[in-house]
Amino acid sequence: MSDSRFQAKRAVRAYRQTINAKPDAVFPLLCPVREDEWLDGWKCTMLYSASGLVEEGAVFSTSSAGEEDTVWVVTRHDPAARRVEFARFTPQSRTCVLKIAVSQLGDDRSYVDISYTYTSIAEAGNRFIEKWSEKAFLDAVGFWEQSMNHFVKTGGKLSRGATA
Repeated sequence: MSDSRFQAKRAVRAYRQTINAKPDAVFPLLCPVREDEWLDGWKCTMLYSASGLVEEGAVFSTSSAGEEDTVWVVTRHDPAARRVEFARFTPQSRTCVLKIAVSQLGDDRSYVDISYTYTSIAEAGNRFIEKWSEKAFLDAVGFWEQSMNHFVKTGGKLSRGATA
């Protein structure tokens, strides 16, 4: 039975990264399996994927301390348009729609436009949204940007706490 007093909160954040590689090199890295190659701290469990990599309909999970696993569904994977979208569900907390688009920037660089829309489904989600500051978001997507740039330049993973 639902609590009619619960008021869901929503937060939307967006950021444009600049990656020093062509879009055709960047887009394949936006895969939950491949992300482990370049993003320190990223771990996922692929639950379903016919190819073993990102594809529309793939399902995977991630873990965070103190809460149930987050389940992700790839709702769009369009290599021709260089767009990928995910729906995330963290039980007893929140949902999230994550949209990523890669576009050309000059000869050898790319824009990666990222947007997150979190919606709470319980008080724990409201608390998450209240703590999800602009600074925390920018720190996270900034590290992601540094990490991907480090990877496309060196082929290695940037450690958290290091600077690119």
